[in-house]
Amino acid sequence: MATHAVVNQAPPRIDVDEYATNTALLEGVERYDAGWAHHQLHLTGQRVGAASFPSDAAMANRVEPVLRTHDRYGNRIDEVEYDESYHRIIGAAIADGAHTSAWAEPRPGANVARAATFMLYAQVEPGHACPVSMTHAVVPVLQQHPEVGEAWLPRVYSRSYDGELRAGKPGALFGMAMTEKQGGSDVRANTTAARPLGDGRYTLTGHKWFCSAPMSDAFLVLAQAPGGLSCFLVPRLLDGGERNAIRIQRMKDKLGNRANASSEVEYEDAVGILVGEEGRGVRTIIDMVARTRLDCIYGTTAGMRQATAEAAWHARHRAAFGRTLIDHPAMTAVIADLQLEAEAATATALRLARAHDEDAAASDLAFARLATAVAKYWICKRGPGHAYEALECLGGNGYTEAFPLAMRYREQPVMAVWEGSGNVIALDVLRALGREPDALAAFDAEVALAAGTHPLFDAHLDRVRSLVREVAADPVPEARARGLVSAMALALQASLLLRTAPSIVAEAFVATRLGDRPFGGALYGDLPAGTDAGSIAARA
Repeated sequence: MATHAVVNQAPPRIDVDEYATNTALLEGVERYDAGWAHHQLHLTGQRVGAASFPSDAAMANRVEPVLRTHDRYGNRIDEVEYDESYHRIIGAAIADGAHTSAWAEPRPGANVARAATFMLYAQVEPGHACPVSMTHAVVPVLQQHPEVGEAWLPRVYSRSYDGELRAGKPGALFGMAMTEKQGGSDVRANTTAARPLGDGRYTLTGHKWFCSAPMSDAFLVLAQAPGGLSCFLVPRLLDGGERNAIRIQRMKDKLGNRANASSEVEYEDAVGILVGEEGRGVRTIIDMVARTRLDCIYGTTAGMRQATAEAAWHARHRAAFGRTLIDHPAMTAVIADLQLEAEAATATALRLARAHDEDAAASDLAFARLATAVAKYWICKRGPGHAYEALECLGGNGYTEAFPLAMRYREQPVMAVWEGSGNVIALDVLRALGREPDALAAFDAEVALAAGTHPLFDAHLDRVRSLVREVAADPVPEARARGLVSAMALALQASLLLRTAPSIVAEAFVATRLGDRPFGGALYGDLPAGTDAGSIAARA
């Protein structure tokens, strides 16, 4: 006998077009010359919004990758076994070009379309985005060194995915391995040794403390050659099909990112091919690092979209005290504020994507060099707090693994850690300010395009310019780096919203993030009187 009827629960948020419902993303794709991709992005949005995709996402995070060091006969195999749900997800992402479509088919807006595709997939399942991102990011390195890259680029561009470790696959995924136990971000402290064999081939002996996606087909690896720290392409399989001596020692037991395997590896005379010159390893791999940092922005933005959409969905379908939650002014304000953060991140991500297109002007390239680091620092820092606030909107449901926001809350911190934690990025910004005056000029010119549109913005822009001068003259500039980068990021986001977003969005963002409200932008839902929270929340 039933004890009660289940009522007043939100229905599952499935069978939606995740692209069509993401107003800020759709508008940005059109704005930045990628309207030609609308049809395909709608198809992608429908694919990731169908009931089967979030089901696969949940399964891929529940049934985690398993390390198989040996086969049943005792042969060393060093393989990672994934659930089929993971293979279905990453296979769909690769087929849609979430990895290298912008490189394989360059045109105005190509990076914008690729960013949107990447974000739509990462919005629902973020773990697979790691190898997708690294495969995208390796392309400029392979292009710059055709003597090594020519053989790999067709496979990297391929939209064919095969999760098996075998010779003859038409497609290939790339990873990278830089950090070691003793050094972390200080890669010049690396001890892995590379011994030359001739013809550009070396054997590598040593370890890497973090190697994500160890089932990738090849990796860029930093090691100490006779001429100093150098970059090597290390394949999983050698030319004859035999396995390279890459030993997966154990899997990392991570806070989040559970669907993606991360590991510790050792090299026992593993064969690698020199990429670039000896002693120029950091310079060689830096373009890959920069592109993965950009994808960290996309990944965090995707997470903000998922968190906001799930919170808004719940608030529109759950009633309390005689009204649906969304009709309570306090909840309306929270959903609106979550949307403001997601819109600012989306506007920044797509502007940066357009600046990375093949037809980008020189000023755009200079802007992107500085703005990517600034945005990576700020947006990735904002991700975890945003996810928590959205989770709270679901009450106890949000705190359970039956709903996706618990996974998202665990996921967001990794974007701030990957490819440079906060201090590393902030110090990179200081170096760029000191060494690349053209980058600062381009950044300032971009932000200043909104000058005169809002007094709070104008005052903030003046503060940022003063801060840049003060920090440059400070004998210990590192101590002020975080404050400077945060101020620069807010200036960029406010400028973009003032120029491109509906006035209700731009005005509310400026009032809460640049005004004198004591908790503006820190605690969500504290909106100034007169804010049209209902219209902003409707965009969620």
